[in-house]
Amino acid sequence: MSSPGPADYIARIEGDLRRNILPFWMDRAVAGGERGFLGALTNDLVPDPAAERGALLTSRILWTFAAAYARYRDPAYLRMADLAFSDLTAHFHDPRSGGFWWSIAADGRVLRDRKQVYGQAFAIYALAEYHAATGRSEPLERAIAVYRLLEEHAAERRHGGYLEAFDRGWNPIADMRLSEVDLNEPKSQNTHLHVMEAYTRLLGVWPDPGLRRALAAVVEIMLARIVDPATGHLGLFFSEDWSPRSDRVSYGHDIEAAWLLAWAADVLGDPTLAARIRPLAVKIAAVTLAEGVDSDGGVFNEGGPGGLTNTNKEWWPQAEAVVGFINAFQLSGQERFLAAAFRTWDFIELRLVDRRHGEWFRGVTRDGRVLENELKVSFWKCPYHNGRTGLEAVRRLRGLPDRAGKDPVSK
Repeated sequence: MSSPGPADYIARIEGDLRRNILPFWMDRAVAGGERGFLGALTNDLVPDPAAERGALLTSRILWTFAAAYARYRDPAYLRMADLAFSDLTAHFHDPRSGGFWWSIAADGRVLRDRKQVYGQAFAIYALAEYHAATGRSEPLERAIAVYRLLEEHAAERRHGGYLEAFDRGWNPIADMRLSEVDLNEPKSQNTHLHVMEAYTRLLGVWPDPGLRRALAAVVEIMLARIVDPATGHLGLFFSEDWSPRSDRVSYGHDIEAAWLLAWAADVLGDPTLAARIRPLAVKIAAVTLAEGVDSDGGVFNEGGPGGLTNTNKEWWPQAEAVVGFINAFQLSGQERFLAAAFRTWDFIELRLVDRRHGEWFRGVTRDGRVLENELKVSFWKCPYHNGRTGLEAVRRLRGLPDRAGKDPVSK
């Protein structure tokens, strides 16, 4: 008997996207009136009406529903994207210094007016996608304006790359941490990964020579400073001169970077760069599979030189692994990567999809217990990772040869 193949997984992944993830956010996350979206919602669907709201969540909702509308042309998805665009521009935009504040209170007061480069990157990513989906000029103009602010204020000229954060007026600040669990270092893999992602999407709709140079430069930073080609891992935190400040490994970021690097090379249209990146992307996927994936197909959160350091399995590394392993199969033809993508999807369906209340849980422990104290909607828990997997994995699987992923005994 044949094992389930791409057609089966296409139906399951797309079904989860359209019958679970997208309806959940439309039905449960909208605050109503002029309030945009809820800042916090528990696994049992209890909202916290006083929760802080971040531009990051709104940007990620905007990207998700703009991309879904571009794919399916469902007017309901466009209404969600329109709402997110209105929320982002009306409540988070800084009209004086440009860019987007990090967070506001539930009543709309600005709480954290810092300019986190990571957050600006997601705004660019979302605005470029919204422009691509609708053809409207305003989102593109806003994305370009934020890109120019980053190049003016955040680009670090001496050693290359981008600094982490600034105050309201784009002046340096002492505490540049993205979150309380991050190190206070001036440069990080996470920020550069998402600047690269944002610039890649923006270049796809705005083929500006300066942007092309900026994207090529950040890709080179990723290759020369952040990815260790010997280990197949990415560093996490760095000094201004790119001295490593951490030996932790984030398996989700590793596999996400593998496919985003390949995408950036494709959009840049540089065959020499693509030839450098493709074997590296395959190596990163192979190392992730060997070191970061449990026997049940779930991806661990973190490791280090001594082995695993965090065996929880959060939602976003699983989502990125599905796409990253499919990408590795496309680049290498090695069936083990397609099988790994399918096993991780099986794990997602078994452990993370919330059959009772909808969407995915934030994460589970290694033995499968739900992380009950984590929120279903939060500053960080969003529809971007799993929503993108629903779109990107399905697109890639539909493009595979007919025989891909078939059980050898059925050939």
